[in-house]
Amino acid sequence: MCGIFAYINHGIIRDRKFILETLVNGLKRLEYRGYDSAGVAVDGKSSDDKTYPTVLIKQRGKVKALENKIFESDLLDFEAEFSSHTGIAHTRWATHGVPNEINSHPQRSDDNYEFVVIHNGIVTNYKTIKTFLESHNYEFESETDTEVIAKLIKYLWDNREKEDISFITLVERVIAQLEGAFALVFKSRLFPGQCVATRRGSPMVIGISSKSKLSTDNIPIMYSSSNNTKEAVRVERLSSTAELFPENESKGIEYFFASDASAIIEHTKQVIFLEDGDVAGVVDGGLSIHRLKRGKTNEPTTRAVLSLQMEMQQIMKGNYSSFMQKEIFEQPESVVNTMRGRMLWEEKRVVLGGLMDHISDIKRCRRMIIIACGTSYHSALATRQLLEEMTELPVMVELASDFLDRKTPIFRDDVCFFVSQSGETADTLMALQYCKNRGSLTVGITNTVGSSISRLTECGVHVNAGPEIGVASTKAYTSQFIAFVMFALMMSEDRLSKRARYNDIYEALQELPARIKEVLALDDEIKKLSENLHNNKSLLVMGRGFNYATCLEGALKIKEITYMHSEGILAGELKHGPLALVDVNMPIIMIIAKDQVYSKLQNALQQVVARHGRPIVICEEGDEECAKFASHLLQVPHTVDCLQGVLNVIPLQLLSFHIAQLKGLDVDFPRNLAKSVTVE
Repeated sequence: MCGIFAYINHGIIRDRKFILETLVNGLKRLEYRGYDSAGVAVDGKSSDDKTYPTVLIKQRGKVKALENKIFESDLLDFEAEFSSHTGIAHTRWATHGVPNEINSHPQRSDDNYEFVVIHNGIVTNYKTIKTFLESHNYEFESETDTEVIAKLIKYLWDNREKEDISFITLVERVIAQLEGAFALVFKSRLFPGQCVATRRGSPMVIGISSKSKLSTDNIPIMYSSSNNTKEAVRVERLSSTAELFPENESKGIEYFFASDASAIIEHTKQVIFLEDGDVAGVVDGGLSIHRLKRGKTNEPTTRAVLSLQMEMQQIMKGNYSSFMQKEIFEQPESVVNTMRGRMLWEEKRVVLGGLMDHISDIKRCRRMIIIACGTSYHSALATRQLLEEMTELPVMVELASDFLDRKTPIFRDDVCFFVSQSGETADTLMALQYCKNRGSLTVGITNTVGSSISRLTECGVHVNAGPEIGVASTKAYTSQFIAFVMFALMMSEDRLSKRARYNDIYEALQELPARIKEVLALDDEIKKLSENLHNNKSLLVMGRGFNYATCLEGALKIKEITYMHSEGILAGELKHGPLALVDVNMPIIMIIAKDQVYSKLQNALQQVVARHGRPIVICEEGDEECAKFASHLLQVPHTVDCLQGVLNVIPLQLLSFHIAQLKGLDVDFPRNLAKSVTVE
């Protein structure tokens, strides 16, 4: 959930101001991952021009508060220059210990700052390690699990069997003792200019920038045992094939370690995605990758340097007041990008390239299970009915945490889908491993190239919604929705009995971007409506059929960014309890589409009105029946029933945005939440 960023320059002279600005800007790009405190660690003033003390600056609050503290400080000489330097930075989403300076990262090993570390994730056995270290007289100052890591590497250093032990070996020995999920970056005053990073269950990407050609595009993995005291002798640089470095070393090289590629794109497009268990070390400007032991025989033995397919403007707000607003209004384009190259309009075919090698296996499966959390779960729920209709297979939709708690039976002829915007959601990743262990075919639906889910599944679909920075997901939801609709069409394209339905959906998809633009034109009307709702404490959203998931997703958006209690209610359950909540003061939104449950929703509408409810109705244009009973009508364009949820959710996204703005809340960074949930 936290944001990690590190910057290493070697052979390129940078002053301390440049280094600190780079670190702070990196944190700003990652602030959606956590924003209750932040900190940096850089080299301080040297007494002998060889060893540099480490300086930590930490601050509770957002990155801006840290930035102010850094550049108002008189402890640092901002003009001091370094030809080789490692700086690390962190923005925190608290899991262990309240947000304050002491609990902020980086965490230190001792008063001399011999080792400092930044951490994203949770160490589940930290209490055991802490007890052990306390018994050896190591004192703790914070409430965090991360401080255990800093103290553990200090313990291993203090008890080293020989003087020339490497930084990488120390880190390998540390992670061998840790349980849980983590991404870590270490800096040490004992190893100046070096940096070591590792990951297990949390994301980590390395950006590489050099004006020189790189020595290799594929870094071989070095398998090393931290139990073995025998260290490999360092090979002369130019004859070494085990590390990456600039061929012309006089031109220098820069490395950027980050939780997300969005923090790197302004510096370079050349990246390496680390895998679980990788330990990446930068020593004398050379990057090498290590693992404690060999895995399966078919496991890759190199890490490739890839080129990011992302542009800087995609992670900028542009003319919008917030990322959430920008992302809501990007949906006409994002759904086009999801369909681009996959909807072959002239041939009336759907080709999801990432599934082609496995489509016959999927068609023969016993059942489909879709596993996700939050908004991604709602996208699966929204399309379950269509998937069942078009495939005639049973489709289960599971919340990942509950799926794991129940130890759900999985069979080899099941196909399991794992849906996550970031591709790094912890519960979903654990469910993925659970299903892989039981032999089912695994399919990933993500929005992030190179994410853990996209790499660990056998096949999948990248939804191509573009970077989503706002914590409350908007365009990723509609793109996931469209991805599932395309999958349903692909599964049924050879069924004559489904052809008429197939053609209706196909034509509706072609018109959908234009229909979304029409809904976005209601923004001013929705803004006025929000003025009547923002002082309320609670809000109910009702619907059924294809739009039940729309109610859940709309209610979630309202909870996330307005802090109002909001509940998505299945209208068919109205008489089984929720009707007791209805009175003249309870704000109620009802979603009524002209589909197979239209008459049932009309009955529910009249029941609400009979109890003096004053429902706001989202309905299709020209719906005279709804107009008779609604206190306010939001009319959206008509589309085919299974796609109506895409149009109906957008007014709820806009409504939550405007209510939050009227309350003076930060829509991009709601309290207690973070974008990428990489802990259980």
